[in-house]
Amino acid sequence: MSENRGPLQGVRVVDVSSSYAAPTTSMYLGDMGADVIKVEPIWGDDARGWGPPFLNGEAAWFLSVNRNKKSLCLDIRSDKGREILFRLLETADVFIENLNPAKLEKHGLGLDGLRERFSHLVICAVSGFGLDGPDASLPGYDLIAQARSGLMSVTGVDDVPQRVSTALSDVAAGTVAAFAVASALVRQRTTGRGEIVDIALLEADLAFMAPRIAGFLAGGEEPRPCGGTDSVIAVYQSFPTADRSIVIALGNDRLWQRACRALGLHELAADQDLATNAQRRGRRSEVVEAFAGALAEMTSEMALKALQLAGVPCAPINYLSEVVADPQVVARQAIVEQHHPVAGRFQSVAAPWRLGSNEPREPRLPAPLLGQHGREILTEAGYDAAAMQDLVEAGVVWLP
Repeated sequence: MSENRGPLQGVRVVDVSSSYAAPTTSMYLGDMGADVIKVEPIWGDDARGWGPPFLNGEAAWFLSVNRNKKSLCLDIRSDKGREILFRLLETADVFIENLNPAKLEKHGLGLDGLRERFSHLVICAVSGFGLDGPDASLPGYDLIAQARSGLMSVTGVDDVPQRVSTALSDVAAGTVAAFAVASALVRQRTTGRGEIVDIALLEADLAFMAPRIAGFLAGGEEPRPCGGTDSVIAVYQSFPTADRSIVIALGNDRLWQRACRALGLHELAADQDLATNAQRRGRRSEVVEAFAGALAEMTSEMALKALQLAGVPCAPINYLSEVVADPQVVARQAIVEQHHPVAGRFQSVAAPWRLGSNEPREPRLPAPLLGQHGREILTEAGYDAAAMQDLVEAGVVWLP
């Protein structure tokens, strides 16, 4: 394990969230060097059951989003459980939660009350729809956010909306939340006061839709599922070759000329009525047909080589077996290996940033076992062995 701590060394995070979005936030803060206490219910984070695949009983999804954390099993619904949580918050810098606002109040964890009691604390609330508005109390998941944000309305083929098939909203919201929390910590260091960071999955997905929404509000047509093409840029899509599909992105008129020459489409390159993107959009079907015809006669290797030599952005559409072996991915150490005490060797995606070219990328800690660090955390909080046993017998904590 790496001993490198990162710029958030000395920051303490208490995280009572589960599933994937908010745990992404605490993982990224941990990757930046923060000490993260993951407070789980007695039965554990929901994501511990998200499988298969399981590695010796440990869910791969859970392992992928909970590195650099320590686990404490605590019933925060009970008075004694909240007493422990409040004791942890006294020395914490950040509190992360994704509970329904009504449940927060019910369990004595209303955000206004927490702000009054812990004025120094940066409180990050991750939810489906945010802390206010008519739908603030509704539950939210990735699928719901993709649907409500319009993301699904432009994704798919044959006018059939489709979900982007990964935890897109969760990772987006978690990443945005980590950025916002880190920014709030800068102000906390200056003023000594915290604040509430309000993150909604819906709004994270709206950020993905920003260019589409801006175009629509500027008078553009209502976009529909477009099968991987772009509504504005022509050409910006996938094409089949003789053996597999590739993608080509022609973001300006110079790239259009280069691509036409690389594929032998000299007549298109010379056609002044196709000189601008707006003109190509007006004749999109003709342009796409010409590109498809040329590429159908080439293997993907031939096409990609010709386009890359011409400086045209292009790529194969990789399967995951190819992604994890991609030379660029390998060279950048974008997949990191962890050694888990139960799961054994586990690989997952590294934090998507670099701070210094020589900093190691491997995690300091693998994802924790359920309640693995309970005794350590409670001892540090001032509880002795007898007090811990009383808490276990009362069902307030669970210690493995």
